[in-house]
Amino acid sequence: MSVKELTKEEISNLSMIELGSIILKEENKAVSFQDLFSKIAELKNFSKEEKENLIAQFYTDMNVDGRYLTLGSGMWGLKSWYPVEQAEEEITDEPTKKRKKKKKKVAVVEAEEIDDDLDVTDEDIDDMLDDFDDAEEEDTDIEEIEDEVDDVIGKDDLDELDYDDEDDR
Repeated sequence: MSVKELTKEEISNLSMIELGSIILKEENKAVSFQDLFSKIAELKNFSKEEKENLIAQFYTDMNVDGRYLTLGSGMWGLKSWYPVEQAEEEITDEPTKKRKKKKKKVAVVEAEEIDDDLDVTDEDIDDMLDDFDDAEEEDTDIEEIEDEVDDVIGKDDLDELDYDDEDDR
């Protein structure tokens, strides 16, 4: 169906989104959003005020409607024209690069080595955990607990652990 074949009554009964689809099929190529909206507004005889009030609605409808595809730079086409791979290439205009998250390296020390090196008993660890739980309940200053932990295991022993990155401390 061509826009030229439509009567004024048929055009007035069509939604902007339907009319846009017909225009794009007739053009058979991607069209800028502004040009597409201008053609619709002209066909529907919108006043300047109607154009201002309806342009945002039309843009939203195009984004929601499954037939339309934005190609970037304000250009729109019909999804049926593009295979998925081709559409992705045209949208990005460059190969997709996945960013890899930087993995932090942390020194792994077995529990037995800690116990042997620091002379920390299971009872000491239980006491520290109890203190931490109590601090959360009583809203005690966490720094006090950290100081206590430093005293039990020895602050100097913590400094000996090998960190690859200062942010890991």
